[in-house]
Amino acid sequence: MNRHSIPAAIGLAVVLLLTACGSKPEAVAAGASAGSAALAVELSQVTLAPLARAVTVSGAVAAWQDMQLGVELGGLRIDDVKVDVGAAVKRGDVLITLDARTLDSELKMAEAAANEARSGILLAQSQLDRGDALRSQKLMSVADHDLLRAALVQAEARVTTTSAQRDAARLRRDFATLRAPDDGVIATRTAEPGTVVMAGAQLLTMIRGGRLEWRAELSETDLLDVQVGAAVEVRQRDGAMVSGRVRAVSPALDAKTRTGTVYVDLPEPDRLRSGMFAEGRIHVGEGDALSVPVAAVVRRDGYAYLFTMKGKDHVERRRIELGRIDGNRIEVRAGVVAGERVVSRGGAFLADGDQVRVSNGD
Repeated sequence: MNRHSIPAAIGLAVVLLLTACGSKPEAVAAGASAGSAALAVELSQVTLAPLARAVTVSGAVAAWQDMQLGVELGGLRIDDVKVDVGAAVKRGDVLITLDARTLDSELKMAEAAANEARSGILLAQSQLDRGDALRSQKLMSVADHDLLRAALVQAEARVTTTSAQRDAARLRRDFATLRAPDDGVIATRTAEPGTVVMAGAQLLTMIRGGRLEWRAELSETDLLDVQVGAAVEVRQRDGAMVSGRVRAVSPALDAKTRTGTVYVDLPEPDRLRSGMFAEGRIHVGEGDALSVPVAAVVRRDGYAYLFTMKGKDHVERRRIELGRIDGNRIEVRAGVVAGERVVSRGGAFLADGDQVRVSNGD
């Protein structure tokens, strides 16, 4: 046998073998193709049941009230700074003291003037008393008696004036000591000993009460669902959740962005810090909704889809509108109805009209 007859002999043997088995080559190929096209999938039903509703959004962590602290005097030098960043302070605690030697001198002068004025009243009153006695004996003219009465009134006026000046000097002296206006935590410090301060200049900032809050911007649709007192969970960078409550909801929307602000009190902020940006979940109640497993949703070209069963072993692709997530299920607002069977595992490999093989009993 030459080399040209060998392939022909092999081909003849294959044909005879297939004939003996009662099969045709085309049938064998078709059977193999059909077996490989049926992808094994798992199914789940679209259910209508109460679903916890929540809004997931990102927002900034900020101080509940950020107090900017300074002194009301200018031109004085800082003598000492009693606190540093992170210090917890109580209402009335001394934070900063100024060099008050000039103010002490002014206060002493004002107190001396007030004492002198009070002694003037004693003298004027004594003279008027003697004048009253002489006037009753007709030994003093009416005009002279009126002068004594006027002198007493002037002495009383000087006491009022000098007392006010003394009080003003005391107040200025008190301004040389900056005290905490409330309980809180020092957030920033720009004051240093030896610096000459200007009136009203910010020297410290304090987080009032040490309280932090989370602020999120919501669309008008979501904002209407949020109620004061609603539970909130804010995610830290390590994944741990910090619990909070909605303290206030903005009564008005921004005219340009059509968004409003939700303010969430964080009683125990853990490792959250003012200025951080974090994702949060605002619970807005519970209601009946259609839902499917999160794993059933397939995203392609920026849209969300589900594969529903069409007949016994084929699927149909449906474009859907998603709602909120609750655990391992997600709300479906449009595209399916309750009771429909959808592919919950294996959908990522399917196309519209594909043949499938169901591997679970749903």
